Amino acid sequence: MSVAGPVPMSGVPLGSAAGLLSMLEEEQTQLQVAALTNLNKVIDTHWAEVASSISVIEAMYEDEFFAQRELAALLASKVFYHLGELDDALNYALCAGSLFDVNETTDFVQTMLTKAIDEYIERRNASEESTDPIDPRLIDVVERMFERCFADSQFRQAVGVALETRRLDKLEEAVIRSPDPAESLAYATKACQTLVTSRAFRAETLRALVKMYETSSAEIDHLNVCQCLMFLDDAEGVAAILKSLVDGEEDARLLAYQIAFSLHENEIQAFLDRVADNLPPAEKTTEPETKTEGADAAAADATETKTEGEKSKSELSTSPRALLRSVLSGELPVSLHLEFLFSHNKSDLLLLKRIRTAVESRNSVCHSATVLCNALMHAGTTVDTFLRENLDWLSRATNWARFSATAGMGVIHHGQLTEGRTLMGPFLPREGGAGGMRPSPYTEGGALYALGLIHANHGESILPFLLESGRSSGNEVIQHGACLGMGLAALGTANEEVYTDMFRILRTDGAVAGEGAGIGLGLLLAGRGSESKQREILNYCHKTQHEKIIRGCSVGLALTAYGKEESAEPLVEQMVRDSDPIIRYGGCLAVAAAYVATGNNAAVRRLLHVAVSDVSDDVRRAAVMSLGFVLCSTPAQCPRVVGLLAESYNPHVRYGAAMAVGICCAGTGMKEAVALLEPMLTDATDFVQQGALIATAMVMIEQSEANLAPFRKRLLGHITDDREVTMTKMGAIMAQGIVDAGGRNVTIGLRARSGFPRMTAVVSMLTFTQYWYWYPLSYFVSLTFVPTAFIGLDATLKMPHCSVTSHCKPSLFAYPAPAVAEDKKDKGKVVKAVLSTTAKAKAKAARRDAEKRAAGEDVAMETEEGTDTKKEEERGEEKKAESAPAPEPSKEELENPARVTPAQERFVRFDEGSRFAPAVAGMASKTRGFVVLRDTTPGEEVEYVASTRTIVPGVTGPAGGGAAAAPPPPPRRPFFFRGAR
Repeated sequence: MSVAGPVPMSGVPLGSAAGLLSMLEEEQTQLQVAALTNLNKVIDTHWAEVASSISVIEAMYEDEFFAQRELAALLASKVFYHLGELDDALNYALCAGSLFDVNETTDFVQTMLTKAIDEYIERRNASEESTDPIDPRLIDVVERMFERCFADSQFRQAVGVALETRRLDKLEEAVIRSPDPAESLAYATKACQTLVTSRAFRAETLRALVKMYETSSAEIDHLNVCQCLMFLDDAEGVAAILKSLVDGEEDARLLAYQIAFSLHENEIQAFLDRVADNLPPAEKTTEPETKTEGADAAAADATETKTEGEKSKSELSTSPRALLRSVLSGELPVSLHLEFLFSHNKSDLLLLKRIRTAVESRNSVCHSATVLCNALMHAGTTVDTFLRENLDWLSRATNWARFSATAGMGVIHHGQLTEGRTLMGPFLPREGGAGGMRPSPYTEGGALYALGLIHANHGESILPFLLESGRSSGNEVIQHGACLGMGLAALGTANEEVYTDMFRILRTDGAVAGEGAGIGLGLLLAGRGSESKQREILNYCHKTQHEKIIRGCSVGLALTAYGKEESAEPLVEQMVRDSDPIIRYGGCLAVAAAYVATGNNAAVRRLLHVAVSDVSDDVRRAAVMSLGFVLCSTPAQCPRVVGLLAESYNPHVRYGAAMAVGICCAGTGMKEAVALLEPMLTDATDFVQQGALIATAMVMIEQSEANLAPFRKRLLGHITDDREVTMTKMGAIMAQGIVDAGGRNVTIGLRARSGFPRMTAVVSMLTFTQYWYWYPLSYFVSLTFVPTAFIGLDATLKMPHCSVTSHCKPSLFAYPAPAVAEDKKDKGKVVKAVLSTTAKAKAKAARRDAEKRAAGEDVAMETEEGTDTKKEEERGEEKKAESAPAPEPSKEELENPARVTPAQERFVRFDEGSRFAPAVAGMASKTRGFVVLRDTTPGEEVEYVASTRTIVPGVTGPAGGGAAAAPPPPPRRPFFFRGAR
């Protein structure tokens, strides 16, 4: 029977859908279609009535001979949507075919699209493991969704959906159809780090992005391309790009330098070394030769022969390739950071003196914490004034406290790559020292550890000495320090020689040396540990009976899983299911290292499950703490995730929640994080207070003094309170060192500006959290510090005199005021003794004066006195007006190099028309870190910033390293020995 069309209905709103529902029972198809059409219009208000007839509507769809099956499916989908049955609703929406219009903006369509995309993502992920095909109707809906995005010019949304659905073809189409392909590629590169949870697919996506960058019609963004290639571990590709740029024009060379600085921020030195190895050797610049004749030619040849070596060396060191190598090797960035931290050091020695006075000399815990506080406050500044002025107080440290105190020298002199061994010479084993009386084994071990802290991630030059020190000594303390030093110096290199030596020390089964070897192996194999080596270490954990060795190896195994994500699952699964709680503890840390900054939902679920189910408090604490590492790419999520855990009855869980927030939100100053930590600052358990103080310091580092002043006051109150428990006082002293770290010029950065995690910082933070068991590991926190500096460099990679403008009040981000010495004198008024006779005489004189005034005497004199008083008042008001402070300016010029905090960066800009401007397009808004500048007037003379730090090996001035060396004494006059009388 033919269908003429739906029966028209009046526009009057229906009070009930009963009439339309009865039409569904009619035999005529025309009436049934009319009922479906009109029910579809009123379903949002009458869905409860229609739900009673859902079986009839389903039967109409299942009837293959019914002409409007899709309409029945659409109506059934809306009924199930209102009933909350989203799976059935999606099924019928797919059956509706073209009637399901993805372009509608109703809640029903939006919900179904979200459900469809989620279902498609799940099927796409499952299709990698199974061969079941995906429903073609689901594919059709997703395809129409992409077309809608393209039609509405929502290209960013299309890029996000393409990444989530793993459709690289649609990603490429979105970039090609975008009006600004370069911007879409940059967004896709950034989104790839947060949206893609699979490491394998992320690598595939980055390869596709690199290919699109190369084939795009827009200008190639070499900076993003090199970041992608770095993640893909393609050193040859990065080297090829840098070679083509550094051998090009000046603008291309400046871009090559900027790329090298950006790659250095990720702190994967082993990768940068391979990039440098793939670069061609430096070439010296050639100048045109001039012809000379006769004697002039001979004299010229003699002069050239004499200075040939010096010229060739200087030419090689200033060639573009040599400058590029100095950046990739870390030599130049480390030197510039040293210069900045020394010249801008604002550490408060009076505050340190106050802490030292408040700490009881017999309390070794607080004594060691004060030494750590000094090391952190002067980290990287080379300023060791406090140590030199308090040698007697420092000498009270014994045994492991002496080990830690010596290691603190490595924190202070971190980055002195060429002078490090000379500086630590008096404390090193005899082979590395200057001879004489041999120091204590604890001093020698601490010195080797300090060498590792000085050369962390740049240890090629010091590694042979550390290897020899570990081989030549049988003392466990020295071996412990040597293993930590070797691990830091060879961080992430997987050096076979170092691995063999440390595993030999591990197999001696000494508790102290074995613990250091286990952690050292983890540092050595960070992110590069093969399954066979992991298996060897884990097997030894099961063989040994020493808890210290098991703990050291467990932490080391966790470090080997750094950044491996899914490929670390076999190791993680084996560790978290082990019967030994210490190995399970390491398994939780392995999850943190493997999924750092990924926000992986599976990792978060696993850690939360362990946090509430494991029988060991240590394991539960580690699980909660590890959440901070996984979520550090999205700091706003962490307080919400651990909010309930922060209120747990178990103090270990509360401590873990505090540290998780501190790690995840480090340097952000987030109000939510501070509010979560606030109740734990007054917790009944001392170690929870300790963790909350340290975590708050990590969150508040480099924040404005207006927000930080109350916390500073709280810290000083804990430190100076004689009745405060030791654990809380120790946490307050450590927190004080973190808040004022690096001369108040550094922050904690677990991620680089590119969004990728900084390997050295993450590995060091993970090791620092083990100070709970082994206090010397607390010095690892210094390796997470990043200078908050703007350092501008021109084409010669020197700092020219230039400035940027901070468009905010200077007081907003100014250094805190230095501490003021307390005046011990009594400031109250002194009450003088007054004799009774004197009081009577004064009273009689006052009565006589009153009688004279009453009689009208001395009226003129009083008038004159009143006039003088008025004049004095007027002069006083004028003085007050003159002494009133001038209004604070609304902006400030910052001279290169300058301190620019993360919160301040958005206010700092380059002035229009300034001589030096960023060489890379898009870097104008980035005024923190290393910025390569282009000289807009190259013909003029350039004035460079003079160095304030004179490097004198083994000698530092009263300010810690800025004084010049004293001239050597004159030689003795010759004499003849005439024999003894």
